[in-house]
Amino acid sequence: WREAVAAAASALQAGGLVAVPTDTVYGVACLAQDSAAVRSIYSLKGRNGAKPLAICLGDVERLYRYCHVNVPDELLRDLLPGPVTLVLERSEELNKDLNPFTSLVGVRIPDHPFMRDLARACPGPLALTSANISSQGSTLTVLEFQDLWPQLSVVIDGGPIGDMQSPECRLGSTVVDLSVSGKFSIIRPGCALTPTVEILKKKYGLVPES
Repeated sequence: WREAVAAAASALQAGGLVAVPTDTVYGVACLAQDSAAVRSIYSLKGRNGAKPLAICLGDVERLYRYCHVNVPDELLRDLLPGPVTLVLERSEELNKDLNPFTSLVGVRIPDHPFMRDLARACPGPLALTSANISSQGSTLTVLEFQDLWPQLSVVIDGGPIGDMQSPECRLGSTVVDLSVSGKFSIIRPGCALTPTVEILKKKYGLVPES
C-alpha cells in the first residue's frame, strides 16, 4: 500500500498522469499546480478545453487554502469525504492555468483511503477527472480504460468499484454549486443526489437556485 502511494506520488511529482480508484469511478490525476500536466490530461481525454477539472484533496482543512468558503465548516464535513464535488469560489493559491475561464472550482475529497493517502502525499491539490475518453462511459475497472494505459505513468488497480451491473454506479459524483451564499444548485445529479439535497435543505436551510 505504502509503496503504491509512494510510486504514484513520485510519478505525479515528475509531471505524470496516474490512474486511480475513487469512491465513485476510476479517475486520472495529475498535480493541479503543474500546467503542463494539466494540458496532458486534456489531450489524454480528448476533452473540450472549456470543461473544468475538479481538484482533489486529502482533508477538509486543506480546502480553505484553495477556495473561499461561504458555508459552515460542519456542512463541508457532512458531505466530505464522500461522492460529492462541491463547487466554490477559487482562491489566488490555485494554478491560474487550471480552468482559467472560471472563478469557481470543484473540490473532491473521495471517501477512498488510497486517494486520501495519495492526496496527502502530494504538495498541492491533484487535478482529477474520470478515466475515460470524453463522451464515453465512466469506468469501474482498470481494464475498461486499457486504451489509455500507454499514456499513463502509473495505473493503480483498486479492483472493481461498486456494482458493475448497476447503471447508477457509473454516474460519478454529485456536483453541487455552493458559491452563492444561502443557495445551492445541482450541476450534475451524480450518484448521491438525494442525501446531498436533504442535508443542504433540511440541515442547513439552503434554497435551490432557480
